Amino acid sequence: MNEATIGVIGGSGLYQIPGLEIRFERTVDTPFGAPSDPYVIGELDGVRVAFLSRHGKGHRILPSEINFRANIYGFKVLGVNTILSASAVGSLKEKYRPTDIVFPDQFIDRTRHRADTFFGNGIVAHVSFADPICQEVSVTLARSGRVAGATVHEGGVYVCMEGPQFSTRAESHLYRSWNADVIGMTNLQEAKLAREAEICYATMALVTDYDCWREELEPVTVEQVMGYVNQNATTAIAIIRDALPKLSERNRGCGCAGALRYAILTDRSVIPPKVREDLGPIIGKYV
Repeated sequence: MNEATIGVIGGSGLYQIPGLEIRFERTVDTPFGAPSDPYVIGELDGVRVAFLSRHGKGHRILPSEINFRANIYGFKVLGVNTILSASAVGSLKEKYRPTDIVFPDQFIDRTRHRADTFFGNGIVAHVSFADPICQEVSVTLARSGRVAGATVHEGGVYVCMEGPQFSTRAESHLYRSWNADVIGMTNLQEAKLAREAEICYATMALVTDYDCWREELEPVTVEQVMGYVNQNATTAIAIIRDALPKLSERNRGCGCAGALRYAILTDRSVIPPKVREDLGPIIGKYV
C-alpha cells in the first residue's frame, strides 16, 4: 500500500500534530509484533503524512520497550520513504541550552537490550552506517528550524543510552570527554532500522536540560524536563509544517534509497521461505 511517503515519529510531548486533517488510522500487523500505536494518516497543509507516537497514546511505553522493528516496518508497509523524528534530549555542552534544537549526524550506542536489525534467522546483511542520518533531510529540517525562529545547531553526536534512569554524573562526564553533544534514549535504533529499510531518516533533538554534568545545578528531573517539553513540541510542529512541502517534492538523491543494494550476503537460494516472505517489503526488490 502507499498511504504516505513521509512519516513523523513524535516523542515526549509530541503525541499528535495540531492541524493534521486525519483521514483514518491504520493498524499494521508486522512479523515483529505490534507498533507503538496505530498510524494516523492525514494531510497537513496538503501533504499526506503518517504519524506515529513513539511511546504510544498516554506515554505508556518505556524506551527499552519500544518495538522499533515493528515501528519502522510499519512505515515501510505504508509506503513511507522519509521519516522525521522528534525527541527530547539532554545537553552535554554549555552551548546547547534548553529549547535549542540540535540536528545530530552521528550516534554512540550505549544501549544493551534492544533488537536493532531486521536480519538474522537465515539471512545476513551489513548496511553502511558511517553516516547514519540522511543529510538532505536534516539540512531541510534545520533550515525550517531557522524559519521557525529556533536556535539551531547542525551536526553533532547523539549518545543513545538505555534508560529509563537518567545518567550518573560519572557517565555524563564520560560522554563529555568523548566530545558528545546530546544524550537521549530512542533515536539510534530508529536510524539503524530506517537505513536497513532504505528509508531516509533525520531527527530533531529538542534540548530540555543539561543532563547532570553541571554540578552547580540540581540533577535533571522529570519536572524540569517537562517544563520545556511543551515549548519544544510547538517549535517541532512549526518545523515539520515548513519542511513538509519541500520534502514531499524532492527527488531522493541520497544513498538511503539503495542502502541494501550490496548489503545482503546470503545466497538467495538458501534464504528460508518464511524469512523471505516476512521481509518482503524490505528485501523484495533484491531477492
